[in-house]
Amino acid sequence: MCFFWGTTYLAIRMALETVPPLFLIAGRFCLSGGLMLGWVWLSGKALPRGRELLITAANGVLILGVGNGCLVFAEMWIPSSLAALFIGISPFWMVALEALVPGGERLRWPALAGILTGFLGAGLLVAPSLSANGMSGNIWKGFLILQLGSLSWGLGSILQKRNRGKAHPIVNGAVQQMAAGVVFLIPALLAGQTPASWTSRGSWAVAYLVVFGSIVGYSSYIYALDRLPVSLVSIYTYVNPVVAAILGWYFYREPFGRREIVAMMVIFCGVAVVKGFSRPDPSRAPSLPVPLRSS
Repeated sequence: MCFFWGTTYLAIRMALETVPPLFLIAGRFCLSGGLMLGWVWLSGKALPRGRELLITAANGVLILGVGNGCLVFAEMWIPSSLAALFIGISPFWMVALEALVPGGERLRWPALAGILTGFLGAGLLVAPSLSANGMSGNIWKGFLILQLGSLSWGLGSILQKRNRGKAHPIVNGAVQQMAAGVVFLIPALLAGQTPASWTSRGSWAVAYLVVFGSIVGYSSYIYALDRLPVSLVSIYTYVNPVVAAILGWYFYREPFGRREIVAMMVIFCGVAVVKGFSRPDPSRAPSLPVPLRSS
């Protein structure tokens, strides 16, 4: 997750050069979900059934369909490295949502201070564009749509964490990817978007997203979410933006100067404070899931 999800920001930008966004979302997850469900069938593993199947599929639409879909649309407006930084504040949504759900962890004042610190870092990135272009600026649009995606990803992850079914986590990941792909296939076919112009560069980018972003990366996320402590899994929150920034600069010469570095440090400080003061009460069953990624 730490490395591959950081590289998917660049792969999404490359794929968008030739593939319309809705087709990219639908095609990618239909392919990865289909391949994984084929493996599930060959290995003889049981699929979730009934209510568990519906909940798992719905969570997949929230996490991957809306969550990752917002990232795809945001990268049509803003650089991939900037998108990675905006997604870095997604743990704040996770903590806020967790505080709202029944039985969730109470939001403490130090954690609230960390949230405000993180949004201050994001403000350093948004303010120049907002001052120059007003509400019509692309950076502001990208920021807003990524917050919607973070909210959806966080909600789906919390619900999935609380959905203690019998199916293997990798099987749940396969169902979620197929569900996200099928749901987005409908608007992709109805939207009348320009057909994909397949080039070797675009094809390799989509294949990379299918294999390393979805099958390897998301399966690792679901498995880790089920088996490892949140504090360990969430390390990727710090690594992804750094990987994305380096690759974005190298391949597209995306701007990543002093202001972006300072904003990244402020965001990371806010995330560290939130995580440090968001320890679940030992008397409760742990329920806080892991923050948003690229996938």
